[in-house]
Amino acid sequence: MDNNNNNQRTLGVFPLMMFAVGVTLASGVFSLSGDFAASGASTAGTLLGWLVCGIGMFGLCMAFFKLSVVKKELTSGLAAYGRVGFGEYIGFNVAWGYWISAILAIGAFVSLLFASLSHFFSFLGEGTNLASFLIASAMVWIFACVVLQGVNESIIINVFVVLAKAIPIVVAVFAIILTGAFSGEVFMDHFTEGIDGQTLFQQIKSTTFVTAWTFVGIEAAVVVSGRGKTTKISGQATIGAFLTLFTLYVIISVLSMGVMTNAELAELDTPSLGGVLGAVVGDWGIKLVDIGVIVSLVGALFTYAILNTDGCYGPADQGMFPAVFTKKNKKGAPTWSVIAAALLSQALLVVMFLNDASFQACYALSTAGIMVPYAVSGLYYLKVVIKGEDKGIEGAGSNFTRWLFAIIGAVYGVWLLYSVGWVYWMILAILYTPGCIFHFIARKEQGKKPFDKTWEYVLFVALVVLCIVAIVLTAQGKVAWF
Repeated sequence: MDNNNNNQRTLGVFPLMMFAVGVTLASGVFSLSGDFAASGASTAGTLLGWLVCGIGMFGLCMAFFKLSVVKKELTSGLAAYGRVGFGEYIGFNVAWGYWISAILAIGAFVSLLFASLSHFFSFLGEGTNLASFLIASAMVWIFACVVLQGVNESIIINVFVVLAKAIPIVVAVFAIILTGAFSGEVFMDHFTEGIDGQTLFQQIKSTTFVTAWTFVGIEAAVVVSGRGKTTKISGQATIGAFLTLFTLYVIISVLSMGVMTNAELAELDTPSLGGVLGAVVGDWGIKLVDIGVIVSLVGALFTYAILNTDGCYGPADQGMFPAVFTKKNKKGAPTWSVIAAALLSQALLVVMFLNDASFQACYALSTAGIMVPYAVSGLYYLKVVIKGEDKGIEGAGSNFTRWLFAIIGAVYGVWLLYSVGWVYWMILAILYTPGCIFHFIARKEQGKKPFDKTWEYVLFVALVVLCIVAIVLTAQGKVAWF
């Protein structure tokens, strides 16, 4: 790491934790009640879905934390884990998948943001018209300009953004509690019976996209770990962020299911928390949640401008992306990484505008995109434990906890990949294949062959074939993106 990067290692636990919370606490918290019900999950299915997510995601968070302790030299987060653990090509795909997932998240944020803004400004229509598109585009480039003034400074500013957007959420929770609107009878109504007649296992599986989406970004403190005072600090920030968010999400889910039946929750417009609060206190509750959504998502777009920058710069700094993305301006911000992230975000907005993309469709794509990086990271920590590379290192934990979190993180990562389903595997093939161009350029710059091992070449060919099949199926209407 060069001296310039050493000078940027100034952030402590709190700002990094607030960054992780800021990236994660966005649209999911406002829509999870209705999305659970709409997916067909009963009360029991939802609670069990949270149990699986809580255990699995905590295992992944602990894997992130332990890796940040025992692999201190890996400061570019998940991409570095994939590269060191499974080779250059896997590492590149982890980096690319993480970056694309973050770009796609921008689409989900924009979709919900302008749907909420349209409740206050009629000229926005339903939040999908030309005016919404133009304003969203302007926001992408304004935030890019802010990040160009310095990434560390942007992360510190984000602390205040997080605190501001948390206020409406806390008010909404206490409003439901203090009015006594929670009903045990409503909560137990059709406790195990899903809306679509799904089995309990199917219900749990159907919650995966919702629960995973609410935690996309939890590893953000690890991704920007190179900016923390110590690498261990980023792991502590990740755990703190997880515990804070999980508690909040479960409280909101339980309260919502005690206010309205699952059938009623499934019919609510997005954001569904507004409908729940509206049923308790009237129209002002809906407006309050709309304000919360607006503040939250403006903050999310800002923090994702930072995350998308580091998601490009970090891999480039490690030689996985073309070297041009490492070039910095006088403020220390990676200029071409910022511009590349903004250009991709702009292209996504154009596609969304032309296809009238929904919030749920966008966040499903983003969630699917990040499942490969999550799974690879979990499997890498398991590999580290199996090989004993973490033995004798301070902070690695006891033999029992090391194996426990390694197994949980790896199993949950595989579960995420399984739960995606074949349609999203087709979509992922189309999203991942073009990124190989970056891989080829980076390898050529370093005077290296595209692949180090035969199986990497085989994997690349398989990905290309799957991409071609996916394009054909998309053209035939058998694979729908939005």
